[in-house]
Amino acid sequence: MTEFSSDAAIWVEGLKKSFGDVHALRGIDLSVPRGTVLGVLGPNGAGKTTAVRILTTLLQPDSGRALVEGRDVVREAAAVRRLIGLSGQSAAIQEELTGKENLEIIGRLHHLSKARSRSRAVELLEQFGLSDAANRTAKTYSGGMQRRLDLAASLVGGPKVLFLDEPTTGLDPRSRLGMWDIIRSLVEVGTTLLLTTQYLDEADELADEIVVIDHGLVIAAGTAEELKSRVGGDVLEFTVPDRARISEAVSAVAALGESEPHADKETGVVNVGVGGRGSDALVEAVRGLDAVGVRTQGLALRRPSLDDVFLALTGHAAEEEEELNGKRRNARSRRRGRGGPSGPDGSGENSDAAISTAAS
Repeated sequence: MTEFSSDAAIWVEGLKKSFGDVHALRGIDLSVPRGTVLGVLGPNGAGKTTAVRILTTLLQPDSGRALVEGRDVVREAAAVRRLIGLSGQSAAIQEELTGKENLEIIGRLHHLSKARSRSRAVELLEQFGLSDAANRTAKTYSGGMQRRLDLAASLVGGPKVLFLDEPTTGLDPRSRLGMWDIIRSLVEVGTTLLLTTQYLDEADELADEIVVIDHGLVIAAGTAEELKSRVGGDVLEFTVPDRARISEAVSAVAALGESEPHADKETGVVNVGVGGRGSDALVEAVRGLDAVGVRTQGLALRRPSLDDVFLALTGHAAEEEEELNGKRRNARSRRRGRGGPSGPDGSGENSDAAISTAAS
């Protein structure tokens, strides 16, 4: 249970939500102090988007309570909407309109005057590096530009609390880094952010605190360094080019680890936490792999990452497989821009856009 604090911009206790037999949230607790960034980390279908939709008044919980700036998201939904902004998983913009027209319309929906809507649009277009494209239709924008415009739209009303639901999914590396810079600039002016992501490095880079959600439950919370300390020591990692010999490689290094090795059969990457054994474990791994004749690439020690934390906490990788149209694929390929649904929690993407375009 999370104790309520008057400094909390977001406070959640015992939040539950089911869609038929699917239990999207099983009773989550969290608290976000004002002016900070909470990273909500978890695989596809963990319940992240469902939590965001409840906190932004798009869904009602089955039980539990959530407050945003002290306002109850169920009983005071209209008041909450005036305080928040939301950038969902897909850009909530009208592609037939220009960038400037998109922002002006949202300004009017926020009950700004025509003059203020125009001036606010100009301010945001400049802030997000879109001034040169202000009079172009949004359908001519690149994916990164559309995401920046969508984020600008969520800020028209000057929200105190901003919800970003996987804001960099599908972006190329350059656009992703640019979005990170924008998010940092928002924090600098005191905006409170709740950021959901499947990108472990993104949570590490941007969040003051991180909660890890799996199957609708918060399974860990803390700073990135606190979470990494749960793994402890070094991680031995290598790649097996011959995927048919991964099992042999795992058996050869199993005795070195403080836990069971993890092998990704798709990429051929094997890793195992070796604690403080360091170079001794590395030498033993070389001997063991050589003894069974398994060829490897990139055999090395490294410090634990949030990937390792997730694996240690859940027993499976963050890129867990999902079922889609009878075919198996994993979340990693979806994050590389191939698209896909938001998961089995019953909550879609496009309707999340409503809050970013209406204040009441």
